[in-house]
Amino acid sequence: MNNAETSTAVSGLAWFKSSYSGAEGGDCVEVADGAAVVHVRDSKAAAGSVVTVSREAWVGFVRRASVKTHT
Repeated sequence: MNNAETSTAVSGLAWFKSSYSGAEGGDCVEVADGAAVVHVRDSKAAAGSVVTVSREAWVGFVRRASVKTHT
């Protein structure tokens, strides 16, 4: 299961925002690569909660999110 922690608990990480987020920011998430996990947080609330997921869960999420639908 995913763990929620505060950003201070995972400080010192290099956070990355999607290149699709645009110059104004908008509704974005940031991710940071941990030793065996991936950390995810709201870019507008960087000091808020962080969700930590396994690498396998992150890969599965990205794979499903990137699937193009055909109409």
